[in-house]
Amino acid sequence: MVSQKMQDGCIRKGKTMINTMYYDSPVGRLLLAEKEDALAGLWMEGQKYFLGSMREDMGENPDSAVLNLAGKWLDRYFRGENPSISEIPLAPEGSEFRQNVWKILCEIPYGQVTTYGEISKKIAASRGLDRMSAQAVGGAVSHNPISIIIPCHRVVGADGSLTGYAGGIQKKIELLTLEGTDLSQLFVPN
Repeated sequence: MVSQKMQDGCIRKGKTMINTMYYDSPVGRLLLAEKEDALAGLWMEGQKYFLGSMREDMGENPDSAVLNLAGKWLDRYFRGENPSISEIPLAPEGSEFRQNVWKILCEIPYGQVTTYGEISKKIAASRGLDRMSAQAVGGAVSHNPISIIIPCHRVVGADGSLTGYAGGIQKKIELLTLEGTDLSQLFVPN
């Protein structure tokens, strides 16, 4: 269900206006941000790196076509459907390396997981390298500015540990459970 309440404390530093909308979800309140007719952000309240590097003026715009499209996508997702990521124009801001990692995240099938190590192997291969740091990949995954839709919750440790989710481990478990992911080989580290 789309929420259209404004939160105090908008950032007012830049000249470009970012349209925002709140969405009340089963994993808590989400803030969606649209910039230049594409979804640029989706954050859970209280998550690490909330708002990422966005410094432009922000203002609520419940009439934004992109934000409403994202809200409908989320409605379907939280009903247990598997909407396509390609249905929404996405424009996450980040370095070329982060963009490459986020592209790989979009390729992880619904209800399945991959590891930071597997992503690092794909990045290394695409760059003609023998290896790539899984920690560097972890940093890019954790700074994903479009949570849920770019499914960073589908990445786990090589040993099956449920680590590194900026929204919190419990929310990661809730999203994976919603998708019907087999959690029997996964665990929360101490």
